[in-house]
Amino acid sequence: MTDRSRTIALVVAGGQGLRAGGGVPKQFATIAGRPMLSHAVAAFARHPAIDAVVVVIGEGQQAQVAAMLPDVRVVVGGASRRESVACGLAAIRGDGFDRILVHDAARPFAPADVIAAVVAALDDHDAAVPVLPVADTVARGDGLLGDVVPRDGLWRIQTPQGFRLPMLAEAHAAWPLSEDATDDAQMVRRLGGTVALVQGSTMLEKVTYPEDFAAAEARITRPWQTRMATGFDVHRLEDGEELWLGGIHIPHHQGLSGHSDADVALHALTDALLGTIAAGDIGTHFPPSDPQWKGADSAQFLVHAASLIAAKGGEIVFVDLTLMCEAPKIGPHRAAMTTRIAALLGLPEDCVSVKATTTERLGFTGRGEGIAAQAAATVRLPERIA
Repeated sequence: MTDRSRTIALVVAGGQGLRAGGGVPKQFATIAGRPMLSHAVAAFARHPAIDAVVVVIGEGQQAQVAAMLPDVRVVVGGASRRESVACGLAAIRGDGFDRILVHDAARPFAPADVIAAVVAALDDHDAAVPVLPVADTVARGDGLLGDVVPRDGLWRIQTPQGFRLPMLAEAHAAWPLSEDATDDAQMVRRLGGTVALVQGSTMLEKVTYPEDFAAAEARITRPWQTRMATGFDVHRLEDGEELWLGGIHIPHHQGLSGHSDADVALHALTDALLGTIAAGDIGTHFPPSDPQWKGADSAQFLVHAASLIAAKGGEIVFVDLTLMCEAPKIGPHRAAMTTRIAALLGLPEDCVSVKATTTERLGFTGRGEGIAAQAAATVRLPERIA
């Protein structure tokens, strides 16, 4: 099984948002037909690098958020942003997460590639923040124009900000209660932690004032392209092997033979996803000649393919899988496969189709010599991808 660090996203949404107008806290205001908070949560819930999402809300907002996000865990925050994050940290203590991304709900559109970059930077740093360069002239002044401040080395700080969870918890514990903090990165930096800068995005502009909503609507209507690709794989059935299909173990008198766990279903899905971004096939990324993949859990292959799509700013829309075999019967295991694949890809279960068929006892599958799998994947990508 994979030993990937477990990452949780903490979406801070407890403010009142009075400057935005509209009579409701801005995180509940609608952008492109959905509440701002719903957009913010969805960006993390569907990302393959994120294992769980928790939303920190204000007192009295429980019913509204429960109706909007019935499957998302919520925590009641404090009077300030710092206190709200601290409440979130307390709520997840002991849950087994290694890393945390803290994000403001007022930035509803977190691009998948930024999330991936922040998470990746935590391999070598205690924290990471997305930034954009300061483009405007910056000057001092108090009623009258003063000296221009050089822009070299100046950055606009955005969220999500990523942290190694023990470091962020220690920073909050050490922070003076009488002192406020505008973000968590400064708290970690004061403690001596290293904070990496990664490329931010204009999609992460904060929604604060009424006029910001129109700009946010314009950002989300960027052009997309839809791509579809297929994958196909075959593995031989042999005595003495475990049978792994669709990410689950199936009791059977034979198992599939291959260099990894030979999960023919996940291999076909992986190739389909790689095909949508013209990234080769599973053997390109995980060569069977490499001993490190001997007996490997094929789930990590699928997650890797999904992460490459996310790194290009794309999102997986739908996957379809057909298994071809005489035995075992797939029907009793279909729901478990669907649940497992949906969890690996961060998709709703109704966006994962698992089907099975026989070949009427024709060919190698009909003779019970092996299992074949065919998969199709549909993704959305920005029209211009790197």
